[in-house]
Amino acid sequence: MGGLSVVVFCLISAATTIGIAWAEPGQNLGAVDSKQIEGSWVRTDGGYILQLKDTKADGSLTATYFNPRPINVSRAEVMRKEGALTLFVELRDVNYPGSTYTLNYDPNTDNLNGNYFQAAIQKTFAVEFIRAK
Repeated sequence: MGGLSVVVFCLISAATTIGIAWAEPGQNLGAVDSKQIEGSWVRTDGGYILQLKDTKADGSLTATYFNPRPINVSRAEVMRKEGALTLFVELRDVNYPGSTYTLNYDPNTDNLNGNYFQAAIQKTFAVEFIRAK
């Protein structure tokens, strides 16, 4: 092994041993950071409610969605992407054949902002969620 390879190997080994999380774009992050998005959120253009809880270090979390009745959430994850805490939620239910939310958490406003893709009509809408009080 060359000198640079040994240094890189030692740094990687040390990071793994002490539990440093690598935060590359698109990778999941630790639960401590992602806990910021836990809570109940209301979409500003209607009565849609998104509830988030139980975030895990691997980026998984429990998400429930109401419009106003419960809509099945088939997938939900939080990750660090391009420096932002990003939430992805996929809905699979009647009239929601793979509709998705891709939302960024804004810590300055404590809002979730992003896009909603309505799969039934193949349209994307800009949306915002505010934290329910």
